[in-house]
Amino acid sequence: MAFTVFFTAMAAFSVFVTHTFESKLLKQDKKFKAWGEKVFDQLAANPFAGKPLGVRWFREKRFENFRIYFLVFEGKKSVYVVNLSTKKDQQRIINSIWLLLDTYKKELEELLNR
Repeated sequence: MAFTVFFTAMAAFSVFVTHTFESKLLKQDKKFKAWGEKVFDQLAANPFAGKPLGVRWFREKRFENFRIYFLVFEGKKSVYVVNLSTKKDQQRIINSIWLLLDTYKKELEELLNR
């Protein structure tokens, strides 16, 4: 599985994305992709941007009908952007993220140990 990492000069946090997120992002229009790049920069500087989803470290950013979901690993100075959905699929995606939480933690550990 391929992963991408985004670094910003003067970033306090590293931003990583899952293959799932990246493949969904590639299907979006230019306007959304440009917004996504700005979100990565924002998360690198302020990982707690966006709306919390029940806990401080699980959050979303909204753009029109879309949501980007991410996990903040404060101790590791990392943000893991894990998925993207429409409002219609929001609850299903949130539930799947909760189910895959341990997997995401392991994936991030592997990325950080590279």
